[in-house]
Amino acid sequence: MKKNSKIYIAGHNGMVGSAILRNLKNKGYSNFVFTPYEKYDLTNQQVVVDFFAKEKPDYVILAAAKVGGIIANTIYRAQFIYENLQIQNNVIHQSYVSGVKKLLFLGSSCIYPKNSPQPMQEEYLLTSPLEYTNEPYAIAKIAGIKMCESYNLQYGCNFISVMPTNLFGQNDNFDLEKSHVLPAIIRKMHLGKCLQNTDWQAIRQDLDRRPIETVSGKNTETDILKILAKYGITYDKQSEQVSITLWGSGAPRREFLHADELADACVFLMENTDFQDIVKEQLKIDDISKLPPETDIRNTHINIGTGKDLPISELADIVQKITAYTGKVHWDSTKPDGTMRKLMQVDKLKDLGWQSRYSFTEKIAEVYANYRETTA
Repeated sequence: MKKNSKIYIAGHNGMVGSAILRNLKNKGYSNFVFTPYEKYDLTNQQVVVDFFAKEKPDYVILAAAKVGGIIANTIYRAQFIYENLQIQNNVIHQSYVSGVKKLLFLGSSCIYPKNSPQPMQEEYLLTSPLEYTNEPYAIAKIAGIKMCESYNLQYGCNFISVMPTNLFGQNDNFDLEKSHVLPAIIRKMHLGKCLQNTDWQAIRQDLDRRPIETVSGKNTETDILKILAKYGITYDKQSEQVSITLWGSGAPRREFLHADELADACVFLMENTDFQDIVKEQLKIDDISKLPPETDIRNTHINIGTGKDLPISELADIVQKITAYTGKVHWDSTKPDGTMRKLMQVDKLKDLGWQSRYSFTEKIAEVYANYRETTA
């Protein structure tokens, strides 16, 4: 990419898109186009057709998606598969139609089977059933991978797919109904600490910034305590004890990557790696043009992660120390755990020249500090 190349980032306001935008700006790129969610419905084919016809971007980073944790994936199954398929189909196809030089599609580690061998290698895709709770979302992302591969093979496009592990970072979603596990734990423990300190000003500021359902800081204490209890943050006035309930047993292991690191990996791949490079590395050949047309080329996506994981219970302990929450933590084992382990095999990415280097605990502390600043 040249520094003045026109780069379209779909989903630039989200955690991933904004991190990629910051990374590109820091590297000197300056020519960007966007489709703000409020003005552009990427599920609408004509909207996307008109945008590409007008802007004609050179490069595309597809970070726009409908995302959420276990609760959201369970409740909004139809929306997760429909909206993500529509967004992907529209953006990827129009990238081909308009002659985009390169596209990067962001997926998720949930594409791998529920009982996948660990660590999860790219070739484990579609080898056994998916985890039920996020199956619609996973199927949409798998379709995106196969769409990129198929357009590369039939039309000679240069579309690459990356599968990040669990992410956290600036601009994360702290909605207790729709957030992923780490931001949900951070917010629950922050609010729990505020209850312990009877700091109603901080609680109201938090709810004004991020209302829970329809409850904001302007509601009564009774309304606030009721909605907090619904999401597992309970306060006993008599004993002045606070208790936080987290879903599942705490036993599942998860790998986490800061969004800034993901962004660095994505920009590295955009600058240094083409689809042909991935195929050459995978098949150990020098010239893919000599391959017979019936050659089996699949699983060309690239895992992005740290290669390290930890139990959710240990994650909760880390967050508890960082937030200074000292109340009780209860694990509701009647709620689903999801997949018991999701560790990424990242050797392909290392072979291409990139690997993680940040401290996990330090980055959580950084995210919590940013959360408090944006809530105050």
